Amino acid sequence: MSEATRHGTSTYRVTVRGRFHELDERARGYLQRHRAEHDIFLSGFTPEGTLTYDDRLDFFNLRYQVRLEGDDVSPRRAVEVAEAEAGAFLGTLRLGYRNLRSDVMDLRAITEQRRPRL
Repeated sequence: MSEATRHGTSTYRVTVRGRFHELDERARGYLQRHRAEHDIFLSGFTPEGTLTYDDRLDFFNLRYQVRLEGDDVSPRRAVEVAEAEAGAFLGTLRLGYRNLRSDVMDLRAITEQRRPRL
């Protein structure tokens, strides 16, 4: 049995939501130029995260697929990982933000719901 199997492995989908804050002209221009690439219908849950935002450049979503292994496998830990990634991503692009909140889904719950009842 592998180390991950003994201690647990889980995959979570985490949506981090927030609001842009104090965007300068450079940031607004960047977001407006790249709006088509960040359409909600093109987004998915990925390890790198997928950014979508509204036309007013007010609200945004980042979607992450977080895989955890070891002793600290929990929805709370998945949210911590995703929010840290979101902060790093937004910081790299120099996009100000506020009011982060997250929703998390354990993919095991989806699998268990689909199993046939015997």
